[in-house]
Amino acid sequence: MNYLYEKLQRGEEKLAVIGLGYVGMPLAVAFSKKVNTIGFDVNKEKIHTYQQGIDPTKEVGNVEIKNCAVEFTFDETKLREAKFLVVSVPTPISSDNKPDLAYVIAASKMIGRNLTKGSIVVYESTVYPSATQDICIPLLEKESGLRCGPDFKVGYSPERINPGDRLHRLDNIIKIVSGIDAESLEEIAKVYELIVDAGVHKVSSIKVAEAAKVVENSQRDVNIAFMNELAMVFDKMDIDTQEVVTAMNTKWNALGFYPGLVGGHCIGVDPHYFTYEAERLGYHSELILAGRRINERVSDFVSEAIIKQLVLANKTVKQAKVAILGLSFKENCPDIRNSKVMDIIKHLRDYEINPFVVDPEVSAEEAKQECGVDLVSLEDLHDMDCVVFAVAHEVFKDINMAKLEMLFGNSPNNEKIIIDVKSTLNKDEVEQQGYRYWRL
Repeated sequence: MNYLYEKLQRGEEKLAVIGLGYVGMPLAVAFSKKVNTIGFDVNKEKIHTYQQGIDPTKEVGNVEIKNCAVEFTFDETKLREAKFLVVSVPTPISSDNKPDLAYVIAASKMIGRNLTKGSIVVYESTVYPSATQDICIPLLEKESGLRCGPDFKVGYSPERINPGDRLHRLDNIIKIVSGIDAESLEEIAKVYELIVDAGVHKVSSIKVAEAAKVVENSQRDVNIAFMNELAMVFDKMDIDTQEVVTAMNTKWNALGFYPGLVGGHCIGVDPHYFTYEAERLGYHSELILAGRRINERVSDFVSEAIIKQLVLANKTVKQAKVAILGLSFKENCPDIRNSKVMDIIKHLRDYEINPFVVDPEVSAEEAKQECGVDLVSLEDLHDMDCVVFAVAHEVFKDINMAKLEMLFGNSPNNEKIIIDVKSTLNKDEVEQQGYRYWRL
């Protein structure tokens, strides 16, 4: 490869990141501190936003975006200037839970059209094991007229960025790297070591790296499913799940998982990529798919708990005023992709309840466009019958008893309902005030 790593360091070659979302944009910013970096996205609006120094993902912040050296562009021909290309486009699932590789396919074709000899293409997008070899490489070869191996190299390095997480960041999470051969593996490892202080973990093949990505999230999905099933059973037993889990976690080998809504673009998606390939090879997953089914039911379980508590509090369900605090798929993050809070909203609408939704982390325009939800502010809430703490944003954790009281009307406290999905509030304190309190 003529030591591409060294040429990048000397400024003789450029690196490009294709797909500037929650994963790609932090990557591009980090690389731009070390090498000449092109940041490409097909979304012109997104590019203009970054060029103005605005970070809608809140992953690196406006100051970093404004001062970074990334050359933001939506012109695909600029990719011809880059020799090291990183692909970080979305890989969602279809309505029937099958992998949707449309973005990866489109990106591969586009890169192929602009690929030059001596390049390295590294995929970070989640795919099922063998997809890079079976789908991406043939597309690169077809569009470029070049051959993988002698003319260009390919690698896979699964993204591990955790949106909204201020502790586990790109630079301190070990990076898995792989390549089609030993030469490409070494080059890819050296390039990533420029920005990942925690170092890299080299694996023997692209398939191993692909598999590592989907199974690490499948593992989390199954563990959370176990906790969610416990929560459903303990609810019938009139046992507080959180108290049981807190007691259980005093043991040295407890895993520290908690029940909750499982959405987003990784944990709720990656298991389907793994089981898809397994089924294609004749193996039908039992445990992983069972975990998925349990986690998919949690939003309905929470919704039914809301309705039940309204009935027990002698509220007329149709006329009930319900507030939902949080719309994003996880705390302290503006990402609403595959948010299970939306499932709760839809469920309540089936009962002709149109909830008031608050989420200061989320773009009001995106909430309206993607979810059909008109966000309101916390100050707009009053005379509520029920307040649902759906997402544990820091701003919601700061709600004290005085602020909580302002959200409700003048009815007795035992008719004021609090649904606490993530145990945001202090249970004892709330119950001492006489509120009707339920938590997952």
